[in-house]
Amino acid sequence: MTTKDRERQRTKRRVLVLGGTGWLGGAIVRVALARGDHVVCLARGESGEIPEGATLVCADRRSPGAYAGVAGHWDEVIELAHDPTLVASALDGLADRAAHWTLVSTVSVYADTGTPGADERAELIEPQDLSRYPDAKVAAERATTARLADRLLIIRPGLIAGPGDPSDRLGYWPARLWRGGDVLVPRMEGRFVQCIDVDDLAGWIIEAGARELLGIVDAVGESHSMRGFLEITSTVTEFTGELVEIEDEILLAHSIGYWAGPRSIPLWLPLADSGFARRDGRQYLGAGGSLRPLVNTVGRTLDYERARGFDRPRRSGLDAAEEQVVLAAARRKTVE
Repeated sequence: MTTKDRERQRTKRRVLVLGGTGWLGGAIVRVALARGDHVVCLARGESGEIPEGATLVCADRRSPGAYAGVAGHWDEVIELAHDPTLVASALDGLADRAAHWTLVSTVSVYADTGTPGADERAELIEPQDLSRYPDAKVAAERATTARLADRLLIIRPGLIAGPGDPSDRLGYWPARLWRGGDVLVPRMEGRFVQCIDVDDLAGWIIEAGARELLGIVDAVGESHSMRGFLEITSTVTEFTGELVEIEDEILLAHSIGYWAGPRSIPLWLPLADSGFARRDGRQYLGAGGSLRPLVNTVGRTLDYERARGFDRPRRSGLDAAEEQVVLAAARRKTVE
């Protein structure tokens, strides 16, 4: 053990999370607290509560003096935002007071979504509209790199899944299969699902920061075929119904959306974008990242869905009536 390591053990790390009231932010804070860090969250405090044990500094990061309440030196700053105004204000207010900086970005920054096995060397999109999430994240990466290249870790997570996911993307499937009956699914051939458990990601973010890891890492899970994912989910939910595969043109004709959002089939992507769910995760594993089995994440998500209620309003997916309309139309087409 080096002298630096021994010194870290004797003193609590000062960790500043820019956010901490949301889903991933809260998970990060809980891991840091369990590690023994002194954790402060800078947020407006409007989107939720921070985990017990952390300190909340309420501030609007767009306002002058927003960072006055987080004075002093920070061993770690974790930036979760994508809004260019917030990213720039944090850099102006904190860059000179941070030993290490972690920017949580996204794999949506990559221009090519069709090539399987692509890694961190792939070309990024060129920002055109900073109101779009991927464009804003590229801009955030560039601004942060220009200011903090020698102290910066950029993490690009793929689909984040697990209990508490506000997007309802993965959670839709265990909830739907638990309800039973015939289930509408897209044509599964050539389609894939790749997710990382929120707690695996949060744990690694804190550990990577403690080790002052630098560079760029795609934090992605193991890629599964969509059929394999639904087989795992069927086992977890004890599903005994039929998965009814529907052709893309029928789904699109009924205004069913890809990936997420109201009136969508979550995790469904155009075949041309299948590489998005097949990214290379070797750098994450090589940097000490861990991945729990998908069955574990699905099981924990099912428990969460059960606790919240399977029939609650959802941000992503089809409701029962919408699903039945499309199933009936597909069956009529088959008869014709």
